[in-house]
Amino acid sequence: MLPFAWMVLSSFKTQGEILRDPTGFWPADPTWSNYAKWFDELNIQKFFVNSLLVAVVTVLGNLLFCSMVGYALAKMDFPGKRVLFSLVMVTLMTPGVVTFVPLFVLISRIGLVDTLPALFLPFLTAPLGVFLMRQFIRGIPDSLIEAARLDGAGEIRIFAGVVMPLCLPPLATLGILTFLGSWNNFLWPLVAAQSEDRYTLPVALSLFSTGQDATDYGLLLAGAVLVVAPMVLLFCFAAAVFHPECRGGRHQVMLSASARSSP
Repeated sequence: MLPFAWMVLSSFKTQGEILRDPTGFWPADPTWSNYAKWFDELNIQKFFVNSLLVAVVTVLGNLLFCSMVGYALAKMDFPGKRVLFSLVMVTLMTPGVVTFVPLFVLISRIGLVDTLPALFLPFLTAPLGVFLMRQFIRGIPDSLIEAARLDGAGEIRIFAGVVMPLCLPPLATLGILTFLGSWNNFLWPLVAAQSEDRYTLPVALSLFSTGQDATDYGLLLAGAVLVVAPMVLLFCFAAAVFHPECRGGRHQVMLSASARSSP
């Protein structure tokens, strides 16, 4: 917490005070000028909306598509199932920089460079999310799915009405990890967003607080506080809401497994 506290307190310092005493905590003459510049001159609201839109769409896409693929790999039989799962694992072990240039070439050829869809379309599903959902869904008793099939439910209804309500723990985990990754993503938006109207918060923070000759540390720290603040709020919300519900979802799965094993 000490570096975080220093960042927050130093964001109220002037550039001169930070350079004179970089390790000092309490600002001698607190000022809101760094935050005022972000809101009044640099229009940080626009970058916040871009980051929020990209992060929310990316999270929703991962929750839906990773769950669907994970369910298919865990509970359905079809030709090439093992090959497909092997491809998912190979993709999971492949460094992102390997696919960076081919991905940009693909986005460029379909005309999506410098658009918001270019910032979230390549990340609507992820191998880590597929693996996470597949491993959790494998633990759901087959008797629940078979009972739903005997009642005449189709695969879509089974997926939406039986499997998904039991998947709150991995869905919460996947949603939080995906949101953090999308919110903090810097390199891809820096390349794909080529105009100021498409910048996300990390890109704006880097470009506007760092000049050619010097870095405005007060502006940089104030921007860092504004970028981190939504993540702190998300953590508090997740700790208060998801934790007891996740335990309840896990308890339901354990009860179902116990019922299946009992004579």
